[in-house]
Amino acid sequence: MKTRREFFKTVAVAGAAGTLGLPLSASADLAPNNFTDDRSYWISVLERISRPVLENLARGELRKNMPIEAANPEDRRRYSHLEAFGRLLAGIAPWLELSGLRDDELARQSRWIELTHAALEAATNPESPDFLNFKSGGQALVDTAFLAQAILRAPQILQKSLDPKLRSQLINALKASRAIGTPRGSNWVMFAAMVETALLEFGEPTLEERLENCVRQMLSWYKGDGIYGDGERFHFDYYNSFVIQPMLVDVLEVLTGVDKRFDPAFQVVIHRAQRFAVVQERLIAPDGSYPALGRSITYRFGAFQSLAQTALRQELQKSLDPAQVRCALTAVIRKQIEAPGTFDDSGWLRIGFCGHQPTLAEGYISTGSLYLCSAALLPLGLPESNAFWKNPAARWTSQRIGSGESLPPDHAMSEDPKFEVPSLQRNA
Repeated sequence: MKTRREFFKTVAVAGAAGTLGLPLSASADLAPNNFTDDRSYWISVLERISRPVLENLARGELRKNMPIEAANPEDRRRYSHLEAFGRLLAGIAPWLELSGLRDDELARQSRWIELTHAALEAATNPESPDFLNFKSGGQALVDTAFLAQAILRAPQILQKSLDPKLRSQLINALKASRAIGTPRGSNWVMFAAMVETALLEFGEPTLEERLENCVRQMLSWYKGDGIYGDGERFHFDYYNSFVIQPMLVDVLEVLTGVDKRFDPAFQVVIHRAQRFAVVQERLIAPDGSYPALGRSITYRFGAFQSLAQTALRQELQKSLDPAQVRCALTAVIRKQIEAPGTFDDSGWLRIGFCGHQPTLAEGYISTGSLYLCSAALLPLGLPESNAFWKNPAARWTSQRIGSGESLPPDHAMSEDPKFEVPSLQRNA
């Protein structure tokens, strides 16, 4: 048995490996390449995840070639293709939008932009063999919303640069999801709100029932210390990060840009997200593991979307060095993406948390669902000159405390100021 001194020495060595950008011992033997540049590694992960989805959809062969792993594959086949596309784009959109890249990264980005546009055409063209389901069954609303979120995160690439035909097809696809009733009682209210927000960005009329009313309902479920309930009740899972916090931030940013009366609500939402990012960073253990807690854990490192988004927006609290967030997220990504069985022989993601673990999947999980993991890659939308990428590698909180470093105590956030969500000015 190791002594206490030997244990902390081991933790410190593992921490040093993480700060150098090297694989931690838990995943070192699994790494296909010994990357020392975190950004290059993240881009390689983005490409590995994106390749089967975008290449097949761009050719109009997604339905033909994408496997549907699920407890009920025939049922999930109606939704899984849009799940893969919408969720993937929601994560990689900021990188597709980023300008000023070096020639080598620019060439790689240009290829993925071209594939994304071809995939978007295939997905929204009613004559395409890969025309996706935007209106039948509740799950279609969920993933139309993730596609809408991608549009907000890459307005130049996924909105302004589109030709008129593709732009019209995309608007029609978003509107088609209105055939699905307005959700009530859960995080699903944010899916309706997200779709309406994307339509607002396209200059289309929106529905208060599906936009402001849904935002009001979500905000009414706030429980304190940066955490929302998933409906009236608190759920101990990662849905504050999978959906709630990121979508609230993105929706209210657009609304306050249209009408400054939304700004007080937006500032409160940002303040809560900053606190939640602190909580998320502290969940990451010294080896890059984190609690497999609650439903949908097969979304893997998508569980850290809120932390990644706060870093992308450069809104981390001062207590968090962007480099420690980068290193923590890199450790999480390495540990899960490099686990044996994560991908099948054709490069598609397989159900699991750390490898292939199909029994972890709820009934709504299928192959396409898994692509929400891309949401942890949001900071690729920051240039390589940003502190997130250029600051020297740093240990994250659990490594620092676990190695004996003395840190200030953590505290709950103070009560928020009063605010309200107004209504958009609409023509009668």
